Amino acid sequence: MRLVILISALIWGLLATAEAAQPIALPVNGGALYGALEVPAGAQPWPVALIIAGSGPTDRDGNSALAGRNDSLKLLAQGLAAKGVASLRYDKRGVAASALAGLNEADLRFDSYIEDAVKWGGLLSRDERFTQLIIIGHSEGALIGAIACRRLGAQGFISIAGAGYPAYEVLETQLRKNLPPGLLAESDRILASLKAGQTTDKVPPPLLTLFRPSVQPYLISWFRYDPAREIAKLKAPCLIVQGATDIQVGASDAERLAKANKLAQLLIIKGMNHVLKIVPLDPALQMKSYGDPDLPVAQELLDGMAAFIAEVSHKE
Repeated sequence: MRLVILISALIWGLLATAEAAQPIALPVNGGALYGALEVPAGAQPWPVALIIAGSGPTDRDGNSALAGRNDSLKLLAQGLAAKGVASLRYDKRGVAASALAGLNEADLRFDSYIEDAVKWGGLLSRDERFTQLIIIGHSEGALIGAIACRRLGAQGFISIAGAGYPAYEVLETQLRKNLPPGLLAESDRILASLKAGQTTDKVPPPLLTLFRPSVQPYLISWFRYDPAREIAKLKAPCLIVQGATDIQVGASDAERLAKANKLAQLLIIKGMNHVLKIVPLDPALQMKSYGDPDLPVAQELLDGMAAFIAEVSHKE
């Protein structure tokens, strides 16, 4: 009986040191955005990170209906909390709990996501529980985060698996590998028009999924931004993180970002893939990891981020 009581007390003690994520909402045009605030146990104030998810229907936890549940960003937030760093992660417009705040596709712009991130960052900056504001962007969220960081005057920026090249260059590279000559010529024509800020109604049926007229204004707004150029504008310390087994973004992307800013540190994590898990370059294992919430995020990632945030905090 005494052993049972001791075990129960130990379990309760462990639970008591972990704060449950707190729901949080942000009013915006069109409704509200919803997120989760993760705070450390112990005395405040704490440094706080705004975590921005990647592209498409990726939710606050890093999960997507297209790829599966891996809980990468949730695990990242919990790992940071264990190291004394608070964080807020949120569902973007049109995604998960923030679905009702989604704009019509024809009205959505890349800048809409930037403006939302700035509003979330402002909310955190006004909260007396927090000290330094760090912006963390994953994948497409890295570009959103870099721009928001500058507008907010945040104290630090972390890019995780962020593209190093403008979106139109990434698309051009991918399409050259996958389209036959006739369609490639058409895609080049459409991309040239969009890069010039002009929409086009002449889209071959096989390319409508990518270049349908309703999505073209969004693409135009996205194509205006060069990730390296945005990183170069930052005056706050930057940490550029890239996994060595990421099959979506390569080390060359991270190297281009790091070279753009003399304040940037580069961290290449051996074995880490796009969803922040340690996974070898095996296609089957890679795909499985995108739907495995029990696989932990890379410890080197958590350690590196915590060390960077501590360094930023000590400079203040």
